Amino acid sequence: MVFSSISFLYYFLPLCILCYFLIPKKFRNFVLLIFSLFFYFYGESKYIIVLIFSCILNYYSGKLIIKYPMQKKFWLIANLAINFGLLFYFKYFNFFITNINALFHINFSLFHIIMPIGISFFTFQATSYVIDIYKGKIQPAKNVFDFATYLTLFPQLIAGPIVRYETVSQEMQNRTTSVSLVASGLKRFIIGLGKKVLLANLLGAFATSLETIATPTILSFWLKALAYTFQIYYDFSGYSDMAIGLGLVFGFHFLENFNYPLIASSITDFWRRWHISLSTWFRDYVYIPLGGNRAGKLKQMRNILLVWLITGLWHGASWNFVLWGLYFAVLLLLEKFVWQKFLDKHKVFAHITTFILILFSFIIFQTESITGIGLFFKNLFNFTLPFTNVETNFYLRNYLVILLLAFIGMGPWIKNLYNKIATSKVGKKVLIVLEPIGLMILLFIITGYIIDDSYNPFLYFRF
Repeated sequence: MVFSSISFLYYFLPLCILCYFLIPKKFRNFVLLIFSLFFYFYGESKYIIVLIFSCILNYYSGKLIIKYPMQKKFWLIANLAINFGLLFYFKYFNFFITNINALFHINFSLFHIIMPIGISFFTFQATSYVIDIYKGKIQPAKNVFDFATYLTLFPQLIAGPIVRYETVSQEMQNRTTSVSLVASGLKRFIIGLGKKVLLANLLGAFATSLETIATPTILSFWLKALAYTFQIYYDFSGYSDMAIGLGLVFGFHFLENFNYPLIASSITDFWRRWHISLSTWFRDYVYIPLGGNRAGKLKQMRNILLVWLITGLWHGASWNFVLWGLYFAVLLLLEKFVWQKFLDKHKVFAHITTFILILFSFIIFQTESITGIGLFFKNLFNFTLPFTNVETNFYLRNYLVILLLAFIGMGPWIKNLYNKIATSKVGKKVLIVLEPIGLMILLFIITGYIIDDSYNPFLYFRF
């Protein structure tokens, strides 16, 4: 079940909200647990047992670390071995066998493995819980049902953000709800849904159209790269908006996951703004334990390369993701040790070059074969191709408004204008009337697109 579906919007979510607010507060975690398990079962019935096993494993691992402090390192290592062993089996085992076959010219049979949806997200979330108990940063959940509610909470279960237990530990037991909080959450959800359906889906359709043109042009490849980048951004940031909004509806305050990353002034700045929950996870649980930047430049360079190799692999069992991670590692090393001072002095140049480098990164991210990546980059600068033609111009005209909206939406300009209006006396009164109407109209338009459009993927579900 995806958020941008009729079954979720008009059946599952209203029923969940109704049950949640009708029953006494002490049973609300249980209601969320039941609905979350059903949400996962609806889309991944075969592997719900993996999710339930993860709940039991990680809850009792935390308890064992507290109960047997002298053996807590053993329990931590055992927990990490099982968690990442499962992740390796489901996500990387066939990739490993395929590469062994190619390297040694043998023919081991591949297993028929279907990766459980969201396993990367709930594995990272669960391990952060156990590691934080080991470090003494948090206390274990009150009971296994509360922990299972935290781990399976449907707003962020499938595609994040990666919510650490310390962020919601107090709210698991004592959270407040109000009409204004629910309204704020639903507003955030509808805006995120609009980003997903009206921008990401249409930009994905634009990219698909450009792949099928009879005579490719230089402009068609640049437009395709632009469409890829915007599609991934609006798809994933839209999902994060929806998750954060739904969290507010139920009284949870998840941390922000995106902060206008496409206007970043450097790659370092980009990763402070993009998928914040993942980048901070790798910083806190991999980079810093490896020594971070505390052990000299050579080890810092090693740590950066290792972290980004793992980051690339986290996104998928494919060499393009490995290359994608190493691409960012090289750029970050160059920034840190070569050209950061130059970028700091030339802000306009820094923003433009960073955007182009991000554009290039998502060509690597989206193109599965290494050969295909090389060909794509070659065609960006292939002056034997025509710069444009009638077919390219046709698709550009058809999607020009969507591209302009995508450019406008990548920065905080609309938000700043809204805040300026909302802080004025007249604007505040106008928004009280017009904002609910506008959101209802937006939801109506989104519903129409969902009903009519068969192109409705969530790109990060595969991770």
